[in-house]
Amino acid sequence: MSGSAVALDVAGLTRVFDGRTVVDNVDLTLGDGEILTLVGPSGCGKSTLMRLISGLEPADSGRVRVGDRDVTKTPAEHRQIGFVFQESSLFGHLRVTQNVAFGLRHLPRSERSTRVEEMLELVQLGGLGRRYPHQLSGGEQQRVALARALAPRPRIVLLDEPFASLDEVLREDLGHQVVSILRSASTASVLVTHDRHEAMTLGDRIAVMHGGRIEQCDTPEAVYRAPATRFVASFVEVASFIPDDNGSVFVARPHHLSMTTGGNDRVVRIEFLGSGYRYTVRRADGNDAVVDMANRSDLQVGDACTVGVNAPDLHRLA
Repeated sequence: MSGSAVALDVAGLTRVFDGRTVVDNVDLTLGDGEILTLVGPSGCGKSTLMRLISGLEPADSGRVRVGDRDVTKTPAEHRQIGFVFQESSLFGHLRVTQNVAFGLRHLPRSERSTRVEEMLELVQLGGLGRRYPHQLSGGEQQRVALARALAPRPRIVLLDEPFASLDEVLREDLGHQVVSILRSASTASVLVTHDRHEAMTLGDRIAVMHGGRIEQCDTPEAVYRAPATRFVASFVEVASFIPDDNGSVFVARPHHLSMTTGGNDRVVRIEFLGSGYRYTVRRADGNDAVVDMANRSDLQVGDACTVGVNAPDLHRLA
């Protein structure tokens, strides 16, 4: 985010429900035009955090700034924040053009029409303006929802698991389309997902949330190669934790490890991945290690083996 103006600055944001802290003292910044992916398991507080930022729900403590404005007490409709929900939330009785124009009622009719056409062209739905939502595919509905969110020229757009209801192939394709649209609009965005692959491939930075807290926020490369916590290490990708004689623990990815016949470790699972084979090995210390191999080994489930480390520069957890 270095060198860009700050579009969003969240400090100490906290929300408590029935004595349980759902969002716990969260700090987060977002640069102009930046795309941040927010990832974490179900129930970790991602959606609640988005609702606090957008003003759809009040925070118990903390501050939200959009640009140079403190909007902590500002109603949602005046925060300059667009929101795209998991379901498209389009108005079924309105045509596509009417849906996109919903937030433009303050504009004269001619300007409103021009802006709607611009948005439909941006999301590549220029010829579908007269259709109703039920006449569109799921992916087209979400692009209309994005056009509606972008139409009022918000400073920030929040997207809360917008691809969750789509099949895997469609969601991957739509994800890249949406990122391209957001970059074309130069709109700062937070994209919420529980899919770690989606988070790693779509964002300029990735924030990993767990138990109401953000455990790490950095570039995808930094989060993958130098995870801040054991949870981050194992959530963003399969990880094995290798101790050394000095009490340190190192993070090893499956391609960092090798496996030889004989020894005190034991094969407990074998999976075919298409590009190779994945072996889960129960090590002598009781911990599991995951090893990827290009070719099938002669080792079978239950066989004795020894796990070795191929990489000389594994990341050490603090």
